[in-house]
Amino acid sequence: MAESKVYPDAAAALKGLTFDGMTVMSGGFGLSGNAENLITALKEDGVKNLTVIANNCGADGLGLWVLLNNGQIKKMISSYVGENKLFEELYLTGKLELELNPQGTLAERIRAGGAGIPAFYTRTGVGTVVADGKPTEVFDGLTYVRERWLKADLSIVKAWKGDTEGNLVYRKTARNFNPVMATAGKVTIAEVEELVEPGQLDPGNIHTPGIFVQRILQGRDYKKPIERVTTRPRPTMGAV
Repeated sequence: MAESKVYPDAAAALKGLTFDGMTVMSGGFGLSGNAENLITALKEDGVKNLTVIANNCGADGLGLWVLLNNGQIKKMISSYVGENKLFEELYLTGKLELELNPQGTLAERIRAGGAGIPAFYTRTGVGTVVADGKPTEVFDGLTYVRERWLKADLSIVKAWKGDTEGNLVYRKTARNFNPVMATAGKVTIAEVEELVEPGQLDPGNIHTPGIFVQRILQGRDYKKPIERVTTRPRPTMGAV
């Protein structure tokens, strides 16, 4: 009988996987689709000198920011550093390493890692600091820069629903980086809002097949914060 992939909580799911200096991929875009329970568990674990691959590093007081604030992150591989004063301060004072990527390039590097493609060429970044030190080649008269795949010791992802075999369904914009990151970790842990039995998910709507997920848990106490709330008054009835 196959060993169960289901763990009772995030701390149990991380057990035996963490070590100082490891590389972690963390799903999410801004604060949408963050693996909130697993991020908290990593903080409580105390693992240090992390290289974290993520679109960004949370926002002040939220998301991956808690690991940054706790001194656990050595290097970020990201595409966006805004909305995070601590990130800016640590980088400018030399206390945090940063590998900044164009957002599409970051996503493709992760996808390549999951697909087993060690390198690819892109026009994005040619002639800028992004291309410094990287090989280039001319195709059909245009210069392209070579980018390497990204892989991780651990990927932590957040899904809306999952079954006990690890099949996952993401909801709306929380889908973002989660599907590609789920494929690119040596071990992938998924936390879900609703955990169901095999056969209860529509096969045609599964975004991440269970073969990519080694451990899964039902998360709890989701806050689902957003970086900034912007509203405008409702127009009055009959207004043009």
